[in-house]
Amino acid sequence: MVRSSPAALSTLSVSTTSRTTIAPRAIRRRISEAMRTSPSGVVSSTLFIHPACSPIMRTTYHRSSTPAPAAAPNTHNAATDANAMQRAACSNFDPVRTKGSLSTVQKESSRAAFHFRPCVGPYRPSPSDAAAGPGFPDYPPRLMLDTHCHLTFPDYEGAVDRVLADAAAAGVTGAITISTTTQDCIEALAIAASHENVWCSAGVHPLYADRTPHKWGNLKHVARHEKCVAWGELGLDNHYTNPPRELQRSVLEEQLAFIESCAREGIDLPVILHCREAFKDLIPVLEATTLDPARFVFHCFTGAPDDMRMLLDFGAHVSFTGVVTYPNAPEVREAALLAPLDRIMLETDAPFLTPAPHRGVRPNAPKYARVTAEFLANLRGERWDDFHAQINENTSRFFGIQNVR
Repeated sequence: MVRSSPAALSTLSVSTTSRTTIAPRAIRRRISEAMRTSPSGVVSSTLFIHPACSPIMRTTYHRSSTPAPAAAPNTHNAATDANAMQRAACSNFDPVRTKGSLSTVQKESSRAAFHFRPCVGPYRPSPSDAAAGPGFPDYPPRLMLDTHCHLTFPDYEGAVDRVLADAAAAGVTGAITISTTTQDCIEALAIAASHENVWCSAGVHPLYADRTPHKWGNLKHVARHEKCVAWGELGLDNHYTNPPRELQRSVLEEQLAFIESCAREGIDLPVILHCREAFKDLIPVLEATTLDPARFVFHCFTGAPDDMRMLLDFGAHVSFTGVVTYPNAPEVREAALLAPLDRIMLETDAPFLTPAPHRGVRPNAPKYARVTAEFLANLRGERWDDFHAQINENTSRFFGIQNVR
């Protein structure tokens, strides 16, 4: 059942069963109509999940009473940019479809307003946006950590201080910059050592498995430093055929053996895993080691519910990026409902994967970790304070970082 008259009404209600799919195109068309008639040009939506886990889902779209934020000055045509940003906001929106079979969803989402706040152009400081809080303005800022970003990448050359300051203003108090090669880990440590609230990791990314020679001594040197809190990222990536999967696996096994030898020497760090379309291949390799499954985190989870069950049965942690907010990732959202809260962490994987509604903005930045955090809390029907506190506890416990507040 659909009721809508954007010119006369401020709400659009859609009711359906789990066996009926709401056409996203029709919904986006109605949102677009509402945006054209809204004086603020901002639309927010609220998702309600039946507290008894009924398959009935109701989604309400309403015009926001919050005034539209002032646009950042730029050299582009303002009218053209406004239209483009409205189209982008609509194209990025997709209602979360909750299936009745997901019996873990028992609670009503208490805060489920998605405020589309346009953000375009290259990375630049945005203190006004940060102060207001991206994502859900009704949540007060809370300090948190971006557990996975790549501050050594060219996107941030000469801008690391600015990136971190902008993140802190948004409540993201620190970050872990992740290594991808045995040379990159040295650069990651340099950034971590020169910034109080930045830490680093040491590892070889599977897509850089062919960047030889691998100087394992560099990894050990970095891992001995107090600012290094993890190995990784390492793993398997079956999405690409280059480097060849055989080479990826060979380097992975060599790296895991190296980590085991370091553990025997007293260098005992958790492991950040890269796993893309490779759960069935990667988990058996991990099971063959002597490493504790609870010390692994599958970063940037992009799998299906079955993949989530597999990693949870293995005993690992899981970390989510902005992918969970994407319209084309309903399975990731379903999987996110299966994960126990005490095994979840959050990240940006910046400069990639900027969360909606900022998707398309490059580079991504640690400040957007809060957007993903609030989206995920809402999706799971968690109280924000409880969700935030548990995520910080998970991060502190896993990485051994004691000053995450």
